[in-house]
Amino acid sequence: MLDFIIKRILIMIPTFIIITIISFVIIELPPGDFLSTYVAELQQGGQYVDQAELESLRVRYGLDQPAPVRYWRWISGILLRGDFGYSFGWERPVSDLIWERMGLTLVVSVSSLLFSWIVAFPIGIYSAVKQHTFTDYAITFIGFLGLSIPNFMFALVLMFGSYMYLDLNVGGLFSPEFIRAPWSWAKFVDMLQHLWIPMIVIGTAGTAGLIRIMRNNLLDELEKPYVKTARSKGLSYPKAILKYPVRIAFIPFLSTAGWLLPQMISGEAITAVVLSLPTTGPLLLRGLLDQDMYLAGSIILLTASLTLIGTLISDLLLALADPRIRYD
Repeated sequence: MLDFIIKRILIMIPTFIIITIISFVIIELPPGDFLSTYVAELQQGGQYVDQAELESLRVRYGLDQPAPVRYWRWISGILLRGDFGYSFGWERPVSDLIWERMGLTLVVSVSSLLFSWIVAFPIGIYSAVKQHTFTDYAITFIGFLGLSIPNFMFALVLMFGSYMYLDLNVGGLFSPEFIRAPWSWAKFVDMLQHLWIPMIVIGTAGTAGLIRIMRNNLLDELEKPYVKTARSKGLSYPKAILKYPVRIAFIPFLSTAGWLLPQMISGEAITAVVLSLPTTGPLLLRGLLDQDMYLAGSIILLTASLTLIGTLISDLLLALADPRIRYD
């Protein structure tokens, strides 16, 4: 098992280096830079742009340096000092912007994840066991709806319904009086009252996909001879299903763990904007639109790095569930 872990970690190192380069290149691809975007916005508003001040800002932010130098300053600051750089648009350190939103991002993402797993796992089993019944067809139809309806549209429908019929204003994660207030029991309860819509909206698409995965995996196992043998020896149908087929069908389910950590950071950016969620998704979207290199690049790098970590965790869970994997 130790050799398996070391091998996976060694593979991650060059992958991480490539990811840092790709993250930097993605931000550099659009023409111009943050100052170019900033100047264009000022000129559209009819404001005068002082060229001397513009050059001073370019030197201050290091935009006068060639791309390799800017890349090295950025990545060395992250690896050696934990410094993610300075956000031009927010005029604040990137690390402050990310970490102040990380807690609420984790709350939304973990609640959506738990919703997906709690709903998808039993429904997927039931759908497989009741194959070709009306219930199976209904679950399949609802699952396809969940996959096809855009999350932001689903969010708008739920917000409208909550406001019109339940008299609840559920935009954001807090009521206006609690946004700047310190944490208290009343603020926590207020957050729970607002949390259910983003939890359902963000979790729905994942739930629909996981139901299909669990159903198809279990159907493959139910057709194998060992299930019929267990039944012929007198094992009850529920035990024959839960003891082996469900455990084996759950193995590919674990492979989705690699998707979960990056989703906790980037999440559903458009949905978060529609719902006015104070998470990192809208922060990434604004950084990309403003060409705020350090902000957008750092979030992209963090998301990609968490994909690596999530993949490692997924590999370890799969190796524990099926020892044959570690010998492949």
